[in-house]
Amino acid sequence: MSDVKKVVLAYSGGLDTSVIVKWLQETYDCEVVTFTADIGQGEEVAPARAKAEALGVKEIYIEDLREEFARDYVYPMFRANTIYEGEYLLGTSIARPLIAKRLIEIANQTGADAISHGATGKGNDQVRFELGAYALKPGVKVIAPWREWDLNSREKLMAYCQQHDIPVDFTSQKKKSPYSMDANLLHISYEGGNLEDPWTEAEEDMWRWSVSPEAAPDTPTYVELTYERGDIVAIDGVPMRPHEVISKLNQLGGDNGIGRLDIVENRYVGMKSRGCYETPGGTIMLRAHRAIESLTLDREEAHLKDQLMPKYAEVIYNGYWWSPERRALQAAIDETQKNVSGVVRMKLYKGNATVAGRKSDASLFDESIATFEDDAGAYDQKDAEGFIKLNALRLRIAAGKGRQQD
Repeated sequence: MSDVKKVVLAYSGGLDTSVIVKWLQETYDCEVVTFTADIGQGEEVAPARAKAEALGVKEIYIEDLREEFARDYVYPMFRANTIYEGEYLLGTSIARPLIAKRLIEIANQTGADAISHGATGKGNDQVRFELGAYALKPGVKVIAPWREWDLNSREKLMAYCQQHDIPVDFTSQKKKSPYSMDANLLHISYEGGNLEDPWTEAEEDMWRWSVSPEAAPDTPTYVELTYERGDIVAIDGVPMRPHEVISKLNQLGGDNGIGRLDIVENRYVGMKSRGCYETPGGTIMLRAHRAIESLTLDREEAHLKDQLMPKYAEVIYNGYWWSPERRALQAAIDETQKNVSGVVRMKLYKGNATVAGRKSDASLFDESIATFEDDAGAYDQKDAEGFIKLNALRLRIAAGKGRQQD
C-alpha cells in the first residue's frame, strides 16, 4: 500500500501527462490534483479541465501566470543580460521555478503528500523542477514517472491510452509534429526528429513564431522602448505591463525574422543536446538593455556585471533559482539598475535587431568631453601622458629586467 494519498501533478492536458494521471492513480492508488499553468504558451489551456475531469480528477487548478512570469522571473533575468554559453536566452529554464513554486503551494493548500511532473530522466527539467521543490519544501516526495515506468515510446503511451480508455485525440496525435516542443511567453523550443543530427539544417516549416529573414519585409520597423530601473515599461510611448511588452516584441520580432537560434548546448545532466529556439522579443530586449546600460552604467559597474552574468546564467540553467547564490547575484544586479532609465530606439530588419539610438536623463555620456571637435578645455590631453606612463610602469620594469614577451 502506497503512503502517498494525494499528489499534485504539473498537467498540460497532452498525451504524456494524461497517461501520468492514470498511471499515478493505478500505481500509487492515490488522488491526483492537476495544476495547469498558462505562462503564455499560446495554446488554449481551458480544455485541460475537461480532460482532467474525464480522468476522474476532482481538484483542478488552471491559472494565468503570464504577468507573474514576466514580472518576477523574465524581467529580473534580463536585467543581467543573461545568456547561457554565449547564445541561449534560457526560455525554458526560467519558467521552471515558477511552476515548481506553484506545485508546492498547491500541495500545501490541498494537503498533498507529493508532487509529480512529466520531465524525462534525460533532460534538465527534472533537475529544475525538483531542485525548486526541495528548496521550498525540503521533505516533499517527488514522483517522476519517466524514471519509474517502462512506457518509453510514443507507441507505448498510445497503447496505454487505448487500454485504459484515456480520452486522447488519436487523429491529432498521428499528425503531431516530429519535434519535442516547449513554449511559453518568452520562447518556443524544438528538439528531436531531424534535429538529433547536428549536421541537418532545421526545416523552414518547423518555425512557428517567425518568418524567415529572407521573407521578412523589405522596409525596416522602428520601435522605441522606454526603460525604468532596467525594465521596459512602455513601447512607442504606450505604457505596458511586462507580459504585454514581451508579447508585443514577439510579434514585432517574429514579423521581421528575428530571434531564431540553432545551438548544441551542454545539459546539466552531462550530455550535449542540439536544439532550436525562437525568442523574438527576448532578442530585442537583450540588445536594447545593453544599449541603455551603455549610457547609464559606470564602466567598472558594467564590467563587473559582465563577469557575474555567466555564473548567473549557469545558476538559472541548472535549476538553482531558489538558491542563496541566485538571490545574492540578483541583489547585486538589481543594485546596478537604479539609474538604468531612458529610451532605446531599435531597428528591426530581416533577422537583425540593431540599436538606432539611445537617450537618458541619467546618461554618463558627456559630449563636451568625448567630442573630436574643440572641447573648450573640458579634457586636457596632456594628462594622458602621465596616465599611460604609470600604467606602463610594471611593463617597463619587466622589460628592463629582460623579461621580453615572445
